[in-house]
Amino acid sequence: MAVAELLANGVAKQLVERRRPPKEWIPHDDVEDRPDSSSFPSGHTAAAVAFTAAVAPSWPWAGSACAAATVLVALERVHSGAHYPSDVAVGAAIGLAAAALVRTAPRLLPRHGGRPPFAGG
Repeated sequence: MAVAELLANGVAKQLVERRRPPKEWIPHDDVEDRPDSSSFPSGHTAAAVAFTAAVAPSWPWAGSACAAATVLVALERVHSGAHYPSDVAVGAAIGLAAAALVRTAPRLLPRHGGRPPFAGG
């Protein structure tokens, strides 16, 4: 989740300035309490997808439950007027990429004969 949040909020939002959807497009009155930051991409969706993608391989039953909640997070971000659907789609892609990176990273590190890296001796 931390990697997804860093990529979405710390990198992508800084590179792409996109206004939130116009208030007139939102069919309800709960649009006054939206963040002032860029709407692209959805950091909430990135984090939710990353968490689900991290949990699912080890605990498929929990991954299924998380997937349902993740879909609700993504839908809520659009329904609330905080994001465009494309913001949510890119957030989901970032979440998947972050989970894949974190899963793959340990295999990319060199082996040190059972010793922690940089151990003395």
